[in-house]
Amino acid sequence: MVSKEIRRQKVKIDAVDSEMILLLQKDGRISNTAIAKKIGIAESTVRTRLKRLIDTKIIQIVAVSNPFDLGFQVAGNFKITIDIQKKDTIMKKLAAIKELKYVVLTTGGTDVDADFILSSFEDLEPLIFEEINKIDGIKQIETSLILQWGKNEFDWGTVMS
Repeated sequence: MVSKEIRRQKVKIDAVDSEMILLLQKDGRISNTAIAKKIGIAESTVRTRLKRLIDTKIIQIVAVSNPFDLGFQVAGNFKITIDIQKKDTIMKKLAAIKELKYVVLTTGGTDVDADFILSSFEDLEPLIFEEINKIDGIKQIETSLILQWGKNEFDWGTVMS
């Protein structure tokens, strides 16, 4: 059984939500008025629906960037093996670590995938040994560093599109 803290309540989206999401994935700065014109609905409808999509965490509107261009020296991924009986507590504790930007429970060779971004290489050792390894139930951490970005896109659409 999946933990209630980790599992999000399934919220249905319709064709209008899907069109709004597609437009926002292409340009997160598009105005509500422009969305309304493109879809053919009232701006107030866009505003209400957008608030619901954000409040239910179906979408978040952010500026996606390359961390190296912003001065960060280290970005990478941890593949973490855990005591699966402690997964709920481990996932909460990992999610609370500021440097971890993406934390998911997975299938396959490891149990948890976590992406990180750090100011310097000096920050990597304390992150691994003083924060992550001290979490009860962490068995093993495999670290991969990003050397170069080949693609970093988030406009995958929706199932309805």
